[in-house]
Amino acid sequence: MTATVSNFHYGAVTPIASYLMACLGAALGLRCTTRSLRRPHRRARWLALGAVSIGCGIWTMHFIAMIGFSVQGALVSYDTTKTLLSLAVAIAFVAVGVFLVGYRGGSPVNLGIAGTVTGLGVAAMHYLGMAAIHTDGGLHYDALTVSLSVVIAVAAATAALWAAVSIHSLWSSLGASLVMGVAVTGMHYTGMAAVSVHLTGGTAASQSSTDLLSFLLAMLASPLAVLLIAAVIVMFDPDMMLGDDTWDGDRDRVTSAPFGGGAGTDLPVTQQQPQGYTSW
Repeated sequence: MTATVSNFHYGAVTPIASYLMACLGAALGLRCTTRSLRRPHRRARWLALGAVSIGCGIWTMHFIAMIGFSVQGALVSYDTTKTLLSLAVAIAFVAVGVFLVGYRGGSPVNLGIAGTVTGLGVAAMHYLGMAAIHTDGGLHYDALTVSLSVVIAVAAATAALWAAVSIHSLWSSLGASLVMGVAVTGMHYTGMAAVSVHLTGGTAASQSSTDLLSFLLAMLASPLAVLLIAAVIVMFDPDMMLGDDTWDGDRDRVTSAPFGGGAGTDLPVTQQQPQGYTSW
């Protein structure tokens, strides 16, 4: 028997909350990548923080959205190991893409490779998270819709990595993160549209249990804490607090340039900021 499946058990609350988390992860990831390009001597740390932020944002988006997932006539539970493994997969694959563009630049070939790897990782996270579901029946997928969701994931990841190395101003980054939030949540709900559940048992159960909600909230606690810590680090970065937002390359060039054309006088770095770069 094919069960009725809903992804909006709590109405618009879960899709809106999941979208906001996807935007938060994307915004933090973009700002961290921008910082890594401006501060080469701290590049690895900023890229790592960016990868963790994006990975946690995408994973948190997925499982907030899954709070709204219900199967009529059956209870839903999750395997803890697979659930946590999906988080590790998300962070690991995002890290590969972020480090590729962070160290090798945003050439079309490099972006294509990094975007494909990252997008496949996001899709793997989603379907591994779905594989963690236990219910009174089997989950089946429409192959065409699954393929579409993977294409969306790769396209979204490529666009995000392009934005990370190409967009540096604060407001442009925020705008890009809003677009990325649409792409990531779109990938999720496209993947969910591929799901059908065929019940094997005769259990008539409530669609949402307190135990399930408690489990998902407990799983979300750590990634949410990581995102909060990342936001604090980005917002209170010493360079931002001091108003020093120059690239290291610009710093060297400005320091050696004579002030007003007069030989032997250096222009203070703090008086010269590249156009269009706003710190967060």
